[in-house]
Parts: sequence; C-alpha cells; structure tokens
Amino acid sequence: MTLYSELPLLVVLPETVEQVQHVLRICHELNVPVVARGAGTGLSAGAMPHPEGILLCLSKLDQILDIDILARTARAQPGVSNLSISDAAAEHGLYYAPDPSSQIACTIGGNVSENSGGVHCLKYGLTVHNILSLEVLTVEGEKLTIGSMGLDSPGYDLMALLTGSEGLLGIITEVTVRLLPLPELAQVIMAGFNNVSTAGNAVGAIIAEGIIPAGLEMMDRLAIQAAEDFAQAGYPREAAAILLCEVDGTSEEVAQHTQKIARLFEQHGATSVTISRDETQRALLWKGRKAAFPAIGRISPDYYCMDGTIPRSQLSFVLNEIYRLSEQYALPVANVFHAGDGNLHPLIMFDASDSTAIHRAEEFGAKILELSVRVGGCITGEHGVGIEKLSQMTNQFTAQELLQLEDIKHAFDPALNLNPGKGIPILKRCQEYRALPARHQHD
Repeated sequence: MTLYSELPLLVVLPETVEQVQHVLRICHELNVPVVARGAGTGLSAGAMPHPEGILLCLSKLDQILDIDILARTARAQPGVSNLSISDAAAEHGLYYAPDPSSQIACTIGGNVSENSGGVHCLKYGLTVHNILSLEVLTVEGEKLTIGSMGLDSPGYDLMALLTGSEGLLGIITEVTVRLLPLPELAQVIMAGFNNVSTAGNAVGAIIAEGIIPAGLEMMDRLAIQAAEDFAQAGYPREAAAILLCEVDGTSEEVAQHTQKIARLFEQHGATSVTISRDETQRALLWKGRKAAFPAIGRISPDYYCMDGTIPRSQLSFVLNEIYRLSEQYALPVANVFHAGDGNLHPLIMFDASDSTAIHRAEEFGAKILELSVRVGGCITGEHGVGIEKLSQMTNQFTAQELLQLEDIKHAFDPALNLNPGKGIPILKRCQEYRALPARHQHD
C-alpha cells in the first residue's frame, strides 16, 4: 500500500519465539507500540510501521515444523510463504487451499492476520476455514495455544476472532493448517463476453445450478489486455469481460461439470468458450489472472487496489457504477476479482506525482466502498481495514458496534500498543487510557 509510508523507531528481526517474547516484554514494560510484519504484501497499510514504535519483523521465523500425512496437517512458523506449504506437501499428494495472488511471497502469519483468500476461496474457503490452531503471544509476551487438532474446541471461538484481526490482538508465532488431497483432475473453462453485465449474470447462473466451482474469477477489458500483454495466456483481447471457472474432482465429475458450465456460458451470451486441454494450459490461464496486478503496474505509474464485497446479484449494477465513477473522477479502472463470492478488486490507475490525482483516487476508492455497503455488502473481503479503510468503518458499523470492537481490542491489549491506529477507529478507550496517570496504566 504505497500511498502510506512511515519510518519506525526501530526494526527487530528475531530468529526464535523466545526472542519475540523478550521484545514484547520490554515493549510492554516501557509502553512502546509494536507492529508485527511479515512479507509486507498487504494492500491496506496494515503493517505500516509506527513512528514511535518497534517494527517486529517475523520473516526469520520461516520453518515448516511438521507435516502430518495421516492427519493432513502442517505446522509452520509465521514467516513461511504460502506457496512453500503446498510445495512441501506436494510430495505427499497434498496441498494448502487458500492461494492469494501474492502466494509466492506472502506469509502464513500475514494470511491469518488478514484472513486471506485467493482464486479458490469459493469452494475451499478463506484462511479461517483452513486452519486448526494458532500459537499466539499476548502483548505481555505470554504464550497461548488457540484451537486444537480436533474439529472443534470448547469455549469461545477465539481462533476465528484472531483470524483477520490484523495484528491488533496478539502476535502469531505458529500456525497449524489443514491440507487437502490434490484433486485427480482440474480444468478451467474460460468464457468471453461482449459486456460486463452479461458476464455478471452468468456468474449467478452457475451458482443457481448448484455447481460450486473451485474458482470463479472475472476480468474486464482493461485487465484482460494488460494481463495478456504480460503473461500471453491466450485471453480474448476483444472481449469486454472474461470468466475463468475451474472445476476439480474425479475425472467423471470434472467432465460432467465442464460440459454443463460451457453450455451455461453459451446460453448466457458467451462469445467464446475455451476449455483447458491439459495442466500446462490450465496453469497458463491462471497465470494471467494472478499476474493481473503487476500487469497493471506496467501500464500505469501507480494503482490503488480496492477490496469491497457485494452480493453476487449486484455484480452488474456495481460494475457499471464503477465505470460511471471512473468517468466522474477521470481515472481509468481495471476490474479483476473473485466473482464467485462477490469480492471486488477494482484497480484505480493514477500518477502519484500528481497530488490531485492521489486525492481523486482515494475519493474514488471510498465511493466504491460506500457503494458496496449500500447494496448489502461490506468494505473488505480479504485485504483488511488497516489504515486505508478506517474512515469507511463508520459507513458499515454504528458507533455502538465500533465500541464493541474497541472493547474486544482493549481486553487483549489494554494499553492499545499492538498495531495502534489500524483496523478499528478508536472512539473511547484510547482517550480514557492516555488520560490516566502513568502509575495506573498497567493496573
């Protein structure tokens, strides 16, 4: 999130959990803010340093501790990259399902902090659906184990609370993830459409038929052309939109669903339908989609990636509104997103050397998030709130609801020193705490 930057007071790079505990204890004693950071691939400035705090970089905690083939689990430290888990599990015929576009670089600790998804989240879920337990350090440096190797744990579901908490409640030092067997076969059906409304309607038609694809992605013309120039994936450059729909399972299941989806696309106005011939072509079709963000970086000095989520039934309306806003703010926008679960990722293109363009880009992005809430959606699907969406939280939540979130934060971190200024707008507790005499601040 390059619109926001800050220098920390100090950077520390611990190599052991004990060193992380030592840092947290010192910071707690001295009342110093702590910001945990993994690979820094987040898109909402959630890991931006605090100017008066410690930047706790966990990239050296990068070991896969264990792979249990029978239980189909893996234990990993927070600095392990997402893709490394699947690479290590592949020799056992297993893989880790959530696959953000940044999976080659993003870390599992960051994935948990942001509840990351990816192109296969429609069928296999987000991070929260694919982890079993967490080892977490409190702000005081105390070690906790949240969750278990069982399918469920008694008491409050603290693991779901910590997943997506953006470093506000604790420091993750170990993650146990579920592994899935590699499917016997997977195929991608790519369909081109002459307008985005037709493509949006086709998304709903697939779900209405009771088919849950492994992935269902949408890209509009600008994203198609940029990705095709970059990856040469074989996308139809003349199309106004494409859908990439992957089905996986047994050979019989895939054959049945592939033909059914291809017919549905044709019935809903597809101008072209391509079914991947083999694994090489399937990987190439996904390469174009996963390379869409850097591809846009080749044609624009800067871009601003949004992350609203909407009901699938509102796709056509919202996309057309985004194009209207694009004209209003005189900024081009490329749309590439998880169509199956309505998670939008409009890429607003601008030039950061132009201060007026920065202002227009931020205002344009805010309007997209407001629109998402207005049609029954929310302001984030997987990128988190960070700093970027703080002002939009009041559009989605009432003051009372925000105070409830603040009370949860205060219960875990009374001094509000874990990743301060991110995730939730502090309305009450911060002012009350800072007003206390120093001798009462740790009572």
